[in-house]
Amino acid sequence: MSREAQITERLTAAFQPTELVVTDESESHRGHAGFQDGGESHFHVRIRSATFGPMNRLARHRAVHGAIGPQLMAEIHALALDVSA
Repeated sequence: MSREAQITERLTAAFQPTELVVTDESESHRGHAGFQDGGESHFHVRIRSATFGPMNRLARHRAVHGAIGPQLMAEIHALALDVSA
């Protein structure tokens, strides 16, 4: 299963989002640190879920990282987040 699919699956299970868009932006980072042939090293995630309502920005980011998990997070070079309720 691709990293993009794993991220989507894990975030859907953890937050039941009303909106979730996971974009592999790796190709735009070709030649930069962390780029991996085949992509799946740089991602942008836009997620909307009521779960995030009472959380501040830092708590939301920590929750997303926690849901993705340490092993998968270690395989990703960059993760840009747009998180809100």
